[in-house]
Amino acid sequence: MADRQHPVEHPRSVVERAAGMLKAAGDAERLGILALLQGGALQVSEIAERTDAGLSTTSQRLRLLLAEGLVARERQGRVVFYALADEHVRDLIASVLEHADPEHLHTINGVTEP
Repeated sequence: MADRQHPVEHPRSVVERAAGMLKAAGDAERLGILALLQGGALQVSEIAERTDAGLSTTSQRLRLLLAEGLVARERQGRVVFYALADEHVRDLIASVLEHADPEHLHTINGVTEP
């Protein structure tokens, strides 16, 4: 449980930006791309192949993730690679996937629940 003695307040602009990031990551296909990128940078064609999606669809998904600051791109010659934007995104994706895993046990108020 959160420490209720020290509430954390954030400016509305930060909350709205965070909501946009979570909304972008909240789509199962886009979250799948983020999970895939935990293993390192990939080209659009590699992402499309591994997610069984077309290049155009994959590019659209990556554009949204890029716009929300969840992924970064780097051009190496004629090839563009996409990767998670930073360690914060890596930690967020790892945490949410771990939390969603049915094998994960939650402890709430000292009680372990499935």
